[in-house]
Amino acid sequence: MEMEAEESQSQPKSQSCDNVNSIKRFGLKNSIQTNFGDDYVFEIVPKNDWSLMAVSLSTNVVKLYSPVTGQYSGECKGHSSTVNQISFSGPSTPHVLHSCSSDGTIRAWDTRSFHEVWSVTAGSQEIFCFSFGGSTDYLLAAGCGSQIQFWDWRNKKQVACLEESHVEDVTQVHFVPNNQNKVVSASVDGLICTFDTGGDINDDDLLESALLTLIAFSVINVGTSVGKVGFFGETNKHLWCLTHIETLSIWDWKDGQNVASFENARSLASDSWTLDDVDYFVDCHYPGEGENLWVIGGTGAGTVGYFPVNYGGAATIGPPEAVLVGGHTAVVRSVLPMPSVQGRPAQSHGIFGWTGGEDGRLCCWLSDDSSEINRSWISNAMVMRSPKTHKKNRHNPY
Repeated sequence: MEMEAEESQSQPKSQSCDNVNSIKRFGLKNSIQTNFGDDYVFEIVPKNDWSLMAVSLSTNVVKLYSPVTGQYSGECKGHSSTVNQISFSGPSTPHVLHSCSSDGTIRAWDTRSFHEVWSVTAGSQEIFCFSFGGSTDYLLAAGCGSQIQFWDWRNKKQVACLEESHVEDVTQVHFVPNNQNKVVSASVDGLICTFDTGGDINDDDLLESALLTLIAFSVINVGTSVGKVGFFGETNKHLWCLTHIETLSIWDWKDGQNVASFENARSLASDSWTLDDVDYFVDCHYPGEGENLWVIGGTGAGTVGYFPVNYGGAATIGPPEAVLVGGHTAVVRSVLPMPSVQGRPAQSHGIFGWTGGEDGRLCCWLSDDSSEINRSWISNAMVMRSPKTHKKNRHNPY
């Protein structure tokens, strides 16, 4: 797959972004076909030291690869229904991978042997999400149907169950970075709730503190089904929210105030380049420092763009600062950017990151100074959109 490469010297029209370097170009190193039929990639997550990445598939299996070489390591198999989220453990147990599923279980896997090491169950409830945290880092919170259940993961005993906070499926649960007593949940019912898990780990205290926290903090009403949320900013003060109808909003999670709303986010992104319309948003990207945020949008044909989100003052979405094109042939479900490494170029080993999609492919993207790539491209032509007489019909891939 050879493509022409040209570099744009125009600067993104992002008022809130300090980084006004040229639009970046990335090349497709290779792609890995993970399926043998119509199966596809759900999620890609890294091990803490980036020596391994886990990939959940629609076959209910999690496969493991090297993020540097793409070499296959093995697979974790045991779930009997859709794997909804995967996450590696922290530095204390670096070889442990966790997964939750619609089969009602959260399972822990030893990625050296690929064997299950423990599990908890939510009974007949599907588990859509989970997060580890708490003041002592011993709490496991999970969205189980419309409930939020808590376990002490050391002894696998349930310590609380919040049954009335949401009335529909809980899609997201996150302990707040650097504020591990606080946990945020989001749901199909359009609510984002904040709980305080401080104090002793027992059912009565936790339920009481959660109720008090809802009064002291806030319940945010987004107004439509919430798909993903995440934290960003120097103090993780801000919370971004993507919905199932492809809107974007920014909130102050502490006081529940809306910072910015992008009801027409897809149109704003689509109008900023000359490629096909942006049909969906995959995720938001926060590099871990500063206040800048990017929303990652994609087309039905598999092209992905990083669009800067300008949430200070007028709410706008700027022209893409990176575009990945030519790797996928269908909707992209997950994007894994490689981290910065001690002041060296932003990508380790020249790798920008990995993407996975409904075409069953894992694609590895390299920065433009590598000689190992099949060239992808970004050009000035993407920045200015040609006039159109009509918009193509959009679709919701989810």
